[in-house]
Amino acid sequence: MNIARTDQSIIGRWWWTVDRWTVLAIGVLCGFGGLLILAASPAVAERIGADSFYFVRHQMLIMPLALGAMFFVSLQSPKTIRRGAMIGLAVTLALLCLTFVMGTEIKGARRWVSVGGMSIQPSEFVKPCFAIVCAWLFAQQKNPHVRVPGNAIAIGLYFLTVGLLLKQPDLGQAVVVSTIWFTQFYLAGLPIILVVGLMGAGAVGLVGAYFLLPHVTSRIDRFLDPQAGDNYQVMRSLEAFTNGGLWGRGPGEGTVKEYLPDAHADFVFAVAGEELGLVVCLIIIAVFAFIVLRGFARLFHENNLYVVLAGTGLLVQFGLQAVINMASSLKMIPTKGMTLPFLSYGGSSLIALGLGMGMLLALTRRRYGTGELV
Repeated sequence: MNIARTDQSIIGRWWWTVDRWTVLAIGVLCGFGGLLILAASPAVAERIGADSFYFVRHQMLIMPLALGAMFFVSLQSPKTIRRGAMIGLAVTLALLCLTFVMGTEIKGARRWVSVGGMSIQPSEFVKPCFAIVCAWLFAQQKNPHVRVPGNAIAIGLYFLTVGLLLKQPDLGQAVVVSTIWFTQFYLAGLPIILVVGLMGAGAVGLVGAYFLLPHVTSRIDRFLDPQAGDNYQVMRSLEAFTNGGLWGRGPGEGTVKEYLPDAHADFVFAVAGEELGLVVCLIIIAVFAFIVLRGFARLFHENNLYVVLAGTGLLVQFGLQAVINMASSLKMIPTKGMTLPFLSYGGSSLIALGLGMGMLLALTRRRYGTGELV
């Protein structure tokens, strides 16, 4: 992109202050996502009786909206990001409550609600807003000039959010939110005794989920013992990676997607493995790692605790979500219905990721004409 440093337009000022390498990396992921949706979704659409390019058209409609949201949010100041996240968190928590009353039940879970004729998954939007709000609360606790019980409010907010997610039930999103919160609390100066205590509580919580939540019990049992239940999707996913080998069969040449129900969504990484091969899969992993490490490198020189904690929370969410999806596809952990950022099909997920990465870009922007963060 040929934009002069003297360009005073919105685009010019944005281009010379935003982290362009992260923007480029996100663009690479979107490119892979478009290719994989084009390859994987026609077979899925035909199985459900829809037009072959139904999912492709929908994704190509949502992708510009997500990138547009990312661009718009990345223009905002950290203060505006915080205010918007507070409003967003209040709205999404209300929508989470609404799922129990009028939500759509899919595979035994109520995670979707219809708003204005559109189906929305509120839990996707909760994560970035939660990360921003908790970061501000933890930072306020450390501010000697402000009397706000930030830690106490953040703890209450955590239990409220996780409680609603577990009620759906959605253990995967609850784990992501818990990891965001714990990481931020730790960086904000959580005493070591509480670190140990919270880690123990987390372990107890996971054990409790195994015994109290039937769907968690089923997934863990199937992970530990393939004979304990249906492992169809995971086995087909592993078959796809085996078929792909080092260089893959070529775009559109895979066969496993023909009978892998979620080939366009939760198991899109398996389609990448079969059609593009191990080498490209490693490149995709490297791009995810680059975005996370690049983000932490930008935050390393930041002195504003709120910005550091907020950026860390967003990076943890982004990286952990990618790890969970790819590890599930490789049968390294029990399966979990979580999208692969910017690669999987999904409207709510894609727009929420655009908002989250826009927040990250806004927090890590440099002041125009200087090298300092905004």
